[in-house]
Amino acid sequence: MEQFFSVTGSEIRLNIKASPGASKTEIAGVHEGKLRVRIAAAPEDGKANAKLIEFFARALDCPKREIRILSGEKSRLKTLALPLSYKVKLESIL
Repeated sequence: MEQFFSVTGSEIRLNIKASPGASKTEIAGVHEGKLRVRIAAAPEDGKANAKLIEFFARALDCPKREIRILSGEKSRLKTLALPLSYKVKLESIL
């Protein structure tokens, strides 16, 4: 599997390619070093970003406040950061 995340200090950084406007929020695989995520929300007023954070928080059993968008708030290409302690859970959902 291609590497779509990196470990920096005490956090994991995920490289995401988001596809908003999908019928269901789900992971669609890894392509060109990015985790492809379909998002069931429109890309307006931060709705898709909120849904993306909610999806990972629920999948990893992680508080939403622990997931941050480091870059790409207004782009399909995003970098998310979450605590390193969720690395095993992250690998298990893939």
